[in-house]
Amino acid sequence: MSLLTPESLQSIQRLDLRARMVVRGFLQGLHSSPFQGFSVQFSEHRRYNRGDDPRLIDWLVYAKTDKYYTKRFEAETNLTGYLVMDLSKSMGFTESGSMTKFEYCTCLAASLTYLMTMQQDPVGLISFDEKMRALLPARSRRGHLGDVMAALTRLKPTGRTDLPASLTQLAAMLKQHSLVMLFSDLLPSDTETGSPEDVISGLARLRHGGNDVIVFHVMDEAEVNFPYDGPVQFEDAESGAMVTVDATGFREDYLKQLDEFREAYRAGCHKLHVDYVPLDTSMPFDKALTEYLLGRQQRL
Repeated sequence: MSLLTPESLQSIQRLDLRARMVVRGFLQGLHSSPFQGFSVQFSEHRRYNRGDDPRLIDWLVYAKTDKYYTKRFEAETNLTGYLVMDLSKSMGFTESGSMTKFEYCTCLAASLTYLMTMQQDPVGLISFDEKMRALLPARSRRGHLGDVMAALTRLKPTGRTDLPASLTQLAAMLKQHSLVMLFSDLLPSDTETGSPEDVISGLARLRHGGNDVIVFHVMDEAEVNFPYDGPVQFEDAESGAMVTVDATGFREDYLKQLDEFREAYRAGCHKLHVDYVPLDTSMPFDKALTEYLLGRQQRL
């Protein structure tokens, strides 16, 4: 079993230790990947583009990767990041008995905080349900990592959610260009205001403000694979409504609707140049971090 799977981290109670283990394992993996030689310094380079000064090409990086990268000046490397956590009650769901969706998102967010702190990038924390809630300003000072970890540990998924309204509020609140990392199952509490189109509209406001955005769409493994047969009773996590269905006959329609749901977000995010990362709670954390790194490299 990979050391970076949710199951392998279950026995580690402290969030900061989980994050440290994930990031260290991830960075060790970079040594045998196409990103060899970058480690935590990958933010100090960007791909060479036609028109760039050839004198800025880093030939040591070229020797390792066979690709052209130019050195970036210190003023270009600083990136302010905000973790945006969904506190809706549906995020507390788990069918496998492993991590809930919220625990998975929290561990991933903590790992990204650890990684960005290593790069001396300021990181802030925002949570939302029906509106924006906790706010921890973005800082890079010593000790801020512990503040973010403590704040993440205190968050609980207990409410309803209005993601489009929260994104609109966030777009108005951010005064400088930032990297917004959204962690959510994207499931609406209100189908009238929480459609993919409504959420994409909120993401568009963030992009219009000059922000980079990564959407980590995290679902439970059972929500993705639907491993049910026969009559099954389901409960809506937020409304408490109960419904009984023939899971065997319903599976094909469910999986089709799920694919359409994800595709709506994938296509909408692509048009906005927003990184869309679909994950489920069985996936190793290095996969999510790799997607983050790929998206970040494309933006540099």
